[in-house]
Amino acid sequence: MNRESTSRRVIPVMVPMPVERPYSYAVPEGVRVEPGAILRVPLGPREVAGVAWDGDGEPVEPAKLREISQVFECPPLPAEMRRFIEWVAAYTLSPPGIVARMALRAPAAFDPEPPVEGLRLTANRPDRVTAARERVLRYAADGQAWTRSGLAHAAGVSSTVIDGLVAQGVFERVDIPPPPIVAAPDTSFGRPELTPDQQLAAERLREKAGAETFSVTLIDGVTGSGKTEVYFEAVAAALDMGKQVLILLPEIALTQAFLERFHDRFGAKPAEWHSDLAPRKRERVWRQVAEGQVRVVAGARSALFLPFCELGLVVVDEEHDPAYKQEDRVFYNARDMSVVRGRLGNFPVVLASATPSLESRVNADQGRYERILLPARFADAALPELSAIDMRRSPPARGGFLSPVLIEAIGRTIGRKEQALLFLNRRGYAPLTLCRVCGHRFQCPNCSSWLVEHRFRRQLVCHHCGHSEGRPEACPECGALDHLVPCGPGVERIAEELTRHFPDARTIVLSSDLLGGVKRLRLELEAIANGEADIVVGTQLVAKGHNFPSMTLVGVVDADLGLANGDPRAAERTFQLLSQVTGRAGRSGKKSTGLLQTYQPEHLVMRALISGDAETFYEREIEERLRAALPPFGRLAALIVSAATRQEAEAHARALRRAAPAAPAAGNIEILGPAEAPLAMVAGRHRFRLLVQGSRRADLQAYIRRLLEAAERPRGSVRVQVDIDPQSFL
Repeated sequence: MNRESTSRRVIPVMVPMPVERPYSYAVPEGVRVEPGAILRVPLGPREVAGVAWDGDGEPVEPAKLREISQVFECPPLPAEMRRFIEWVAAYTLSPPGIVARMALRAPAAFDPEPPVEGLRLTANRPDRVTAARERVLRYAADGQAWTRSGLAHAAGVSSTVIDGLVAQGVFERVDIPPPPIVAAPDTSFGRPELTPDQQLAAERLREKAGAETFSVTLIDGVTGSGKTEVYFEAVAAALDMGKQVLILLPEIALTQAFLERFHDRFGAKPAEWHSDLAPRKRERVWRQVAEGQVRVVAGARSALFLPFCELGLVVVDEEHDPAYKQEDRVFYNARDMSVVRGRLGNFPVVLASATPSLESRVNADQGRYERILLPARFADAALPELSAIDMRRSPPARGGFLSPVLIEAIGRTIGRKEQALLFLNRRGYAPLTLCRVCGHRFQCPNCSSWLVEHRFRRQLVCHHCGHSEGRPEACPECGALDHLVPCGPGVERIAEELTRHFPDARTIVLSSDLLGGVKRLRLELEAIANGEADIVVGTQLVAKGHNFPSMTLVGVVDADLGLANGDPRAAERTFQLLSQVTGRAGRSGKKSTGLLQTYQPEHLVMRALISGDAETFYEREIEERLRAALPPFGRLAALIVSAATRQEAEAHARALRRAAPAAPAAGNIEILGPAEAPLAMVAGRHRFRLLVQGSRRADLQAYIRRLLEAAERPRGSVRVQVDIDPQSFL
């Protein structure tokens, strides 16, 4: 060992792997590395991207130290972001390296974008000047560099005209910095005319955005009350202060309509961030966010891990939506983590919803959040009149699923050249297919769930693992021909029934598995908004933020569907979903109606919806949660044990239960289970669940950490996932 090797600087580097702490690396002589720098480092036989972490590297024998390979020319990950990664990892009991990987999702963006080839006018003149060349010279006379295509388009000439001028030395080639992926928003571009209620709310949000300190504001406004226009004023205030803004949306399908509304207000679109984005565009967005060129991002939950350099406001639209919960690798709720990000960065967070989550309502009631009410629709448009169709008294005809009352209402609506929306939260044609002769049911070979028939695609599909197979003509069990029957309705079957009743009506089916993907879905939504459909049949996708001006009737095919499970949030979720979907009607001011097909018209949720008394519903739900010590008045965590065999999964789940430490005096923690999961097998893996419940003061993370340390490590195919604050109990 020589003196030089012992004096090398050692730094900690967080690598994007399931590791609990940074690894130590040596810094080559003459290389400067600051905390947050993005590096290339050797890891085993390969090289990976990592982040220079805070503190000093752990003492390591010099002979074992490996040097970092490269420091990328990239803005460092801000200290606030590094603290956020550590916080999320500690809260969710996830390895920090896996959380850091979510912030390093665009490795090609670590190198600077290459410059664009441009053209700039020289002192030379062409041998002859035509009218086309004259236009080109006039546009280029300001001495600015142009791209070849940009100059040709501006001057209204073909590219061959430009090429001829280049050949004569009239233009020289120069490098131009890569253009921004979106134009800068103009906060004075489209100032809206706000109602008095909206104006008061907007002024309060502008104050919050200008205070440059942490706060959480809940905008609680009925559907169509202008919540988006109000929080746009907070966005404008943050931009005027030189801050970046993140707006989270629950669904990709919402993005296009939102982008257009944003453009109308700010004269430019925000950058997008979601899983459907092309890789090259993702890389450019990531890089320009890190450099500060992108000032506003509208995206899905993963946008929370973008490396903003000047983030000053986060808005969570439809904050109640379950889509904000990620249940893969790192289990986190983007709404809650947005609040954490705001607290760590000391900036305001805005939550918006027509049906806030109980957690947000309680936080507002207890003074942790400020609540701003928008009780009326914009331009005094009335909310739809809701009523229940008691399916025990007005049942559908044999073989159908729509009550005569709803069918009559649809006929009257389309007769007035208005639109009707039918909502059923079931994709496909039928949730089950069976044989009338032997009773065989088509089940997924990898999951404990029935295969859903998709008649448009002629496929039987599992919605959990993606397995699909063609629908056979004969029963695979007994061989009987033409005896396979669909059981129950999906949206495709409802559309088929509507075609029988209204053969001349233009009917559109909207579902997340629509053939053609997101692009087709956006075209369909645009067609509906433009009045190019009479009847729309859709899943929960149609409940989220869409504005259909001609929609005056909403019919809910099975209003009881979400109530038939043991989820403690079942009533809340059903109330939110049905409130949102019925809120699609009457947004342009026309008189509108909502009809709920139900076998339980006396249920608390149905009574609250029909009476419009949301406050009584929230009070009752809050009281029930308080009595049961369920969130937000208690804490829950789930341990999901899965394995290739049922025996392995059950054995390890029982071993975890036996290893559970005694509950601390403070926190009143108890562990329930193990029990086979309601969805006992997914993608070939058998599943058991344990539930850890404690008081609001309980440190569930510390308790679970001790439990996992005391239990034997998972062997073979066994895997244990921890879900803090679970949203799903399947």
